Amino acid sequence: MRQNSTTPIRNRLLCALPPGDLEAVRSCLEDVDLEVRTVVVPNGRQIEYLHFIESGLASVIVASSDDEAIEIGHIGREGMTGSAACLGVSVATTRTFMQVGGRGWRLSLSDYHMLAADRPSLVPLLLRYVYTQQMQVSYSALANARYNLRECLARWLLMAQDRLESDELPLTHEFLSLMIGVRRAGVTGELTILESMGLVRATRGVVRIIDRERLLTVAGGCYGQPEAIYDAIIGAEASHR
Repeated sequence: MRQNSTTPIRNRLLCALPPGDLEAVRSCLEDVDLEVRTVVVPNGRQIEYLHFIESGLASVIVASSDDEAIEIGHIGREGMTGSAACLGVSVATTRTFMQVGGRGWRLSLSDYHMLAADRPSLVPLLLRYVYTQQMQVSYSALANARYNLRECLARWLLMAQDRLESDELPLTHEFLSLMIGVRRAGVTGELTILESMGLVRATRGVVRIIDRERLLTVAGGCYGQPEAIYDAIIGAEASHR
């Protein structure tokens, strides 16, 4: 259903749009529930919608021809899914699904093209967001190649906390192992160590962040730079608006 013009928008990317562009986009948005495991961008299919996340957590997964898969990025209320369409790519080469359920605004690709033609001023902001996603992917590659499992897990938990804006992360060990690309037993072992250090508390299906500052120390240099870049080129505009 089309959204009411008085409904508050929390998505940081939408909030960073100039007022005139935001009002134009609002008229085309649909309010949608995004249940856990909902596939919002199927791999190998036409990109039909951009989803601006309001709550929940979406994971971007890349898979090889022999079914090896790993997460390369995730999206919360700071961004949108289907951003490859902003680069003129019509067919998705990754899969994006809701790892944590929530809700968001849906914009059809046809409406996006119409808006981009009528209001070209909105395009540069979305392209800057694509750049921040590229930085996230770059640091995922760096973390996987140069940092150990504990550091990578700490980074991932911090990123999830940023996007869910909660200390309670409804994440299973199975999901965490897929996201980091390791065996489930490895994730369980490292969570146990982080728990013994007093940094997290892991229960069935939930990881609670206890001490973010010390978790930042564990993550070291593999966390923080993409987040700083987002704040510099998009977050500051959203806060100002």
